Amino acid sequence: MEMLSIIFVLLFIIVALIVLAVMQIKMAGMNIKDFWDFIQANDLLDRLYNFSKNYDKLSPQQQLIFLMEAEKVFNAFDKVPNTLWEEEYNKYIKVLDAYKDIKLLRWEQS
Repeated sequence: MEMLSIIFVLLFIIVALIVLAVMQIKMAGMNIKDFWDFIQANDLLDRLYNFSKNYDKLSPQQQLIFLMEAEKVFNAFDKVPNTLWEEEYNKYIKVLDAYKDIKLLRWEQS
């Protein structure tokens, strides 16, 4: 009986923390889906940042994939407040610069 009440209290605390997190996300003016997309895009930003260091060595197909993935990151980051990703600003700018350079390079080739 005592174990059951401990489990009930722990479940209540977990649910309360989830509700609190959802409320804070809503109070920041974001949708839960946008926040989740931002979390995934943040991981993708790290991978794109590594590629952006050597974007000139990418094949045309890899460049196209880079462009599509970078657009996903840009869209996700645009939907959340800047204060959430100010630590990632340098990576974001580096990926954005590589994105612009690849777009320019592909435009010159066509």
